[in-house]
Amino acid sequence: MAVPLPDYAKPLLDGRTVVTLATLNEDGSPHASPVWAARDGDDVLLSTLVGRQKERNLRRDPRVSIVAVNPENPYEYAEIRGTAALSPDGARELVEQLSQKYTGGAYTNDGPGDERVTVRVTPEHVTGMGMR
Repeated sequence: MAVPLPDYAKPLLDGRTVVTLATLNEDGSPHASPVWAARDGDDVLLSTLVGRQKERNLRRDPRVSIVAVNPENPYEYAEIRGTAALSPDGARELVEQLSQKYTGGAYTNDGPGDERVTVRVTPEHVTGMGMR
């Protein structure tokens, strides 16, 4: 069941905080990746390439955990657990938006034929420390 994103988590996602995305490998072991993030209402938006480990994991098992740590104070963080949905819709626009936010410039890292997807995480449980 979806839950609203608490106010204390929103500034972390609206700012330039690099978050850690945890997915589950096929054998049940965790896979964690630092990723850029944005917010759409209460949902968290991420971008990845088709074929990456996190994308393959999410297609098989959409359960995720995202940890956003305040870069100014590592004892302030939000953990967002939820379910991810993948879509090619708006994927190129999202990575451009994220690149502008995090680097101030255009995104130029994709190669010819690379296919992007938007990952939309709907929060189901949110916890944190030091930010309430």
